[in-house]
Amino acid sequence: MNVINTIGRRKTAVARIYMKPGNGTITVNNRDLAVYFPTEVLQIIVNQAFHISENTGKFDVKVNVRGGGISGQAEAVRMAISRALVESDGENRPVLKKEGFLTRDSRMVERKKYGRAKARKRFQFSKR
Repeated sequence: MNVINTIGRRKTAVARIYMKPGNGTITVNNRDLAVYFPTEVLQIIVNQAFHISENTGKFDVKVNVRGGGISGQAEAVRMAISRALVESDGENRPVLKKEGFLTRDSRMVERKKYGRAKARKRFQFSKR
């Protein structure tokens, strides 16, 4: 099996991954996973797809991620890895779909409107 490349998105973050059989190293933007995603929670999010599909340590992953914040990037990487696992073996699809890893989370920040303090908040009303 050769290199599988997929894309994952969340908010404004976009993650492109290149996955190939290996010993489980994950490189994000030419840095180690633990360096790029320093908190344990973010590392767990990235590795969730491997744990659920029981493929931990079977693939090497090279990730290019840009845009958004750090948690959006972690979830974008998770989605890309999930798509790659389905592409490598169709048996993984039901398990990953049940967890919702193949669904693009489309929640975005609402834009700020003209004449408002924020997206919906109004300026303070003064009668006099």
